[in-house]
Amino acid sequence: MTDVQQKANAAPVPDVGSAVPKRRRRLHPALVIVAGAVLVVALTYVLPPFRNYQLATTGAYFCVTAGLTVLTGLNGQLSLGHGALMATGAYTLALTQNKWVNLPLSFAVAVLVTTAAGAVIGLAAARLRGPYLAGLTLAVAIVVPSVTSTFDETFNSDQGLSVILNPPPETIPMERWQAWLCWGAALAVVLLLALLIRGRFGRDLRAVRDDETAAKLAGINIARTQVLAFVVSAVCAGVSGALFAVLAQSVSPGAFPLTLSLFLVMAIVIGGLGSLFGALWGAVLLVVLPTLAQSVGEQTGSQQLEGNLALVVFGVVLVVVMLAAPGGLASIPSRISRLIRRNR
Repeated sequence: MTDVQQKANAAPVPDVGSAVPKRRRRLHPALVIVAGAVLVVALTYVLPPFRNYQLATTGAYFCVTAGLTVLTGLNGQLSLGHGALMATGAYTLALTQNKWVNLPLSFAVAVLVTTAAGAVIGLAAARLRGPYLAGLTLAVAIVVPSVTSTFDETFNSDQGLSVILNPPPETIPMERWQAWLCWGAALAVVLLLALLIRGRFGRDLRAVRDDETAAKLAGINIARTQVLAFVVSAVCAGVSGALFAVLAQSVSPGAFPLTLSLFLVMAIVIGGLGSLFGALWGAVLLVVLPTLAQSVGEQTGSQQLEGNLALVVFGVVLVVVMLAAPGGLASIPSRISRLIRRNR
């Protein structure tokens, strides 16, 4: 045996497994949901009534932003009509609640009607791509408010409908009850979405988004996956619209303008497309930024500026976030951790 062979045999064998980065274990979504529920309940006992109402509004928005980020971020379908789907759920709840005064039943009917509407739009959207899909959903956002004016005997035109609700127990303030209701629904929706996207359905969504040809060769039904994605997102929008009807105890076309659909898209982009945590950030921004814009508009004393300032603020935040963190606010913690590891 030569000296070279002896040195090679004596050299320590490198540990290949140590060179492969260990995959971090993620918490089960159910544990995260339980922790979130505990945090929300604790906050409702600390915050004043108005902040509890804002917390409830954030939970209602969280439902629709979570569904929209799954549709747009994971499946690649751009929707500008989710405000109309929210209006569908809200009006359905108002009509059924005023007739039966049974909140669980009217809530279920509102979700079912919105699901049917989402299935119809999804069937048409599965045949369209890019700007054509955006144009279809934009038309839906314009048509739905006009329906309330056409059938004014049923929907009471621009004045809208009031929602008859049974009062909560005397020991629970109204705002706290609203926060529990909205966040209970939001956490249930997010848990179901998290379980869906962790399985085969989530893999199909990503495959269709990345390359439809490759997904089709892999045996994935493209049209069915896109329709199911739209239906799931419509369910979330219906839940959100029904919650807003309960929060405001009234429904009117002015509560679901075209700008709402634009705000929803910008919110999920700022928060982080395809991330449920980013959808939470988007829901928070939908509550905070319009309130900030309204306070600035009141200080300036210009009603015209107050009406358009929220859209301007969203646009500025969108540009800043895309320059600083292209992945949205949800990507900032991972970027910071990578930077720390790189420096070490």
